[in-house]
Amino acid sequence: MSEITYYYAAYSGFAYLGSRRFQEIAKQAQRTIVHKPIDLEVVLSENGSQSWADRTKAHLDYYFRRELERWSEYRQVSVLKQRPTYHGNSTNPANKLLIAAIVSGLNVNQLSHQLMTKHWVEDADLADKDTLIVITESAGFNAQELMDLADSSEVDVIYRQNTQDALDLSVFGSPTYIVDGDMFYGQDHLELVERALNSPFLNRLSL
Repeated sequence: MSEITYYYAAYSGFAYLGSRRFQEIAKQAQRTIVHKPIDLEVVLSENGSQSWADRTKAHLDYYFRRELERWSEYRQVSVLKQRPTYHGNSTNPANKLLIAAIVSGLNVNQLSHQLMTKHWVEDADLADKDTLIVITESAGFNAQELMDLADSSEVDVIYRQNTQDALDLSVFGSPTYIVDGDMFYGQDHLELVERALNSPFLNRLSL
């Protein structure tokens, strides 16, 4: 196969931390990244993960502060020292913008990375349309054309289907990478993704 399927939300901190490394791994393996932006809140709710509101302070402090700090250092990627100001806002506009670019036949690797970088380094609000226009134009795309398409029923149908596909595959978080049918959750598994591209893991369940 020549693709890696990538389920994620445009504001995902851990998708951001692994974004550049993931793109490098895919390029080295001569694989195309198939971007599948999803409604992460729906996935978390439907597949048994805790909602953000239900997570304890201890969990949030460890996983979304200390882990972010360590992986930021390990991946040599800058990150805010605090939760992005607008992280609680809807990620739907940014996710749908990415889908609009995909529908338009554009390579969204750079746009995807820029959206997450602006959010996690520059504290950008990915629910703000003016902000999205600036980011899209900086990626070299026709921002207004893509923003108009992002509001279309065509893109909404794809967004819902991406989310349903994730649910059907038992995806429960962002980022999730699918390599030849094998699912890897979390950017901390990118080294395993790289290994799977070179030498697939045995399916122990079938032994």
